[in-house]
Amino acid sequence: MIPVTKPFLPDRKKLDAYIDGIYEREWLTNNGPLAQELTRRLESYLGVENLLLVANGTLALQIAYRVLGLHETAAGEPAEAITTPFTFVATPSSLGWDGIQPVFADIDAQTWCLDPEAIAAKISPRTTGIVPVHVYGNACDVEAIDQIAEQHDLKVVYDAAHAFGVNYKGESLLKWGDAATLSFHATKVFHTIEGGAIIFKRKDDLEKAKALINFGITGPDSITALGINAKMNEFQAAMGLCVLDEMDTNLAQRGKVWQRYHEAFAGTATLQQRPPQLTNNFAYFPVVAEQLDDASQLFESLKAEGVMARRYFYPSLDGLEFLNNEASCFNAQKIARQVLCLPVYYSMSEADVEHVIAAFENGVKNARSA
Repeated sequence: MIPVTKPFLPDRKKLDAYIDGIYEREWLTNNGPLAQELTRRLESYLGVENLLLVANGTLALQIAYRVLGLHETAAGEPAEAITTPFTFVATPSSLGWDGIQPVFADIDAQTWCLDPEAIAAKISPRTTGIVPVHVYGNACDVEAIDQIAEQHDLKVVYDAAHAFGVNYKGESLLKWGDAATLSFHATKVFHTIEGGAIIFKRKDDLEKAKALINFGITGPDSITALGINAKMNEFQAAMGLCVLDEMDTNLAQRGKVWQRYHEAFAGTATLQQRPPQLTNNFAYFPVVAEQLDDASQLFESLKAEGVMARRYFYPSLDGLEFLNNEASCFNAQKIARQVLCLPVYYSMSEADVEHVIAAFENGVKNARSA
C-alpha cells in the first residue's frame, strides 16, 4: 500500500548527538537550550519574528485566541469567530473548546480558502475574530481579510498548519494577521513529532503567551494569569533541529512528486488555484476529478490498487451537529465531496508516483462508466 504520507526521519546520528546532549545536561523541558536554538533557527529560516514554540498545533490556536482576547466581547456576550468549514476539525473545535462559537463562512470556489465576501456577511456584534486557514498551503486573500478586520476592529488568527515556509510576494505568509499558527505534527513537511508554533505580529503578545504556556507563571514566586501547560520539550526540539537541517533535501524530493502530478493532471482534472506570487512547500497534492460529484468510489478504486489517498477535508464541517452551526456552505460542501489528496512524501519512488497516476486515471474512467 502506498500511504498518503510518511513522516520524514532525519539522520539518526545527528539525532543521537542531540539526545546525548540532553542526557548530559539533564534539562528536559521548560525552555531548554534546544528549544531556544530551534526558536532562533526557525525565525531565521522562516523570516519571521516573535515565534513561540508550543506542544502541538491545536494548543497554538488556543493560546493565540486567549492572548488576543477572542473569547471576550465588549458587551460580555458569548463570543463568535468566523472560520472555514473546509479544514481539519481542530480549527473550529479549538474555538468551541475555548468557549468561542465557530461561525462558518463559505470558501472561494477556485482557491478553496475563505471567501472574503462570505466573511463580511457573517459579522455580528458578537464577532471577535476571523480564523482563516491557508488550506493545503495556499494563501487566503490576506489583503481583503486584513481590510475587513480593520474595518470591524477584529483580530485575525491564521491557521497556517499547512503553510510552513510558504512566502507570498517575497515575504513569509506567516507575517499576516495578528497571529499565525503552525502544526509540527509528524505528518507535516516540518515536524517535531508533535509540536507547533505561534508567530505573533506584536512583541507584547509574544510575552503574554510565554507566561500562558507555563501555567501563567512569570517568576519564581509570581503567577499573573490563568495559564496552561503548552511547552515544547527538548526531545521534540531535537527532532525539529535535525529535520530543519535536511529541509532542502526533503522539499526537493517532495517537489519532484508534486510537479509530476501537476504535469499529469493539470489538463484533465480540477486543481486548486494558487496566486502566482506564492511559493510552494509541496505539502499536499489535492485534486478534483472533473464530472465526478463524489470522490467515494474513486477513493475505493485507488485503495483497491494499493493507493491510500485521503479525503481531506470530508465531511465539510458545517454539517457537524455538535458545533451548533446552522450554516450551509455550498462551495465547501461541493469541494469536500469531490477532493482527494494524493500521496506525497520524501521517500516516494518514481515507480510509486507513476502507479498513483495510472490508478487515478483508471479509477476516474471506471467511476464515469459506472
